[in-house]
Amino acid sequence: MKHWIIAARDRLGFGYRQGEPENSIATHLEAAAQWILRAQGATDDDGAAHSWDVRRRKWSASYPETSGYLIPTLYDYALHFQRPQYREAARKMAQWEVEVQMDDGAVRAGTMDAEVLAPTIFNTGQVLFGLARAALETGEPAFVDATRRAANWLVEAQDEDGCWRRYPSPFTTTTVAAYNTRTAFGLLRAFEVVPDERYLRAAERNAGWAIGTAQANHWLPGNCLGVHLDDRALTHTIAYSIRGLLEVGVALDRPRYLEQALAMAQAVASTQRPDGALPGYLSPRWKGLVNWTCVTGNAQMAINWLRLAHETGDDKLLRHASAANRFNMQIHELAHAAPERRGGVKGSHPIDGGYMAWRYPNWAAKFFMDALMLQQLGPVARNIG
Repeated sequence: MKHWIIAARDRLGFGYRQGEPENSIATHLEAAAQWILRAQGATDDDGAAHSWDVRRRKWSASYPETSGYLIPTLYDYALHFQRPQYREAARKMAQWEVEVQMDDGAVRAGTMDAEVLAPTIFNTGQVLFGLARAALETGEPAFVDATRRAANWLVEAQDEDGCWRRYPSPFTTTTVAAYNTRTAFGLLRAFEVVPDERYLRAAERNAGWAIGTAQANHWLPGNCLGVHLDDRALTHTIAYSIRGLLEVGVALDRPRYLEQALAMAQAVASTQRPDGALPGYLSPRWKGLVNWTCVTGNAQMAINWLRLAHETGDDKLLRHASAANRFNMQIHELAHAAPERRGGVKGSHPIDGGYMAWRYPNWAAKFFMDALMLQQLGPVARNIG
């Protein structure tokens, strides 16, 4: 019953401080970073636990996909906020990713205790962020080789039109995913380590395929994790697709990709609530469909708005980013007695909402940190996230 009390408190606004947050960005960053280290320490390996489940009162097994992109966040926090101890945590996580990488270079779907062992496109693309960053930070040949193998596998798995149709995750119902533009973004990171032109061509093909599917109002179909592929998408996955198009457009000087990302980001901004949160699901007409908010999606969109403001000069987006970050800081539990919740970030608010209900997923903390670092540091930290 205790978990229902948490949901009731969320709905009633207990612990939710409207107005300016009481604590600094630095305070929120440190709390979230410490929670990530607890998630790493909660497993019997050096990956990060997928999440803390408040109903079961249990940490999940390590999750290769999101552990992969936690690595750059830890390196960025160590670098920009003078926290060198987080570098070692990042290196250990990257070493673990090398150890669990599949023989063909791919990354498995799901957590380490999943019964199904399947190579998966999106997960491989996300782990590229960590492998490539560890290679740049340390120069260790093992990280360079793992980056090469993962990127090569992605290139070979891509269809001629740029879509990745093979190797979808067995844990979603999505087979054709517009949010794989974030996988294309991962290939850009791989290119920084292994300058193979095939990676850039594959990234461009995927971005080109994605915008070729766009509707007249810039909505991308096939952009959600579940069965609602035609009538809705999560802000989480919408944000993934925007970031991929944005970064491919900037890196390869393709204005039409950047224009699509900007149009989508502006459409999402039109759904932002007065308190700064976004509806968890949006319709193809860019309308909110639910009352709960996906906290991860709020943070990811803050990142997108900050990046797009810098790249396009649309400074109106800065207000949307600040409001989303402010909301997330207001619901961030800094002083909770339970270490499994203190500093963690909920999947949904209220906690029983439709995305990662009752859980504190590690990637929510990751994107929360990225968004706050980018707001605090500005364009100097454009590669964050």
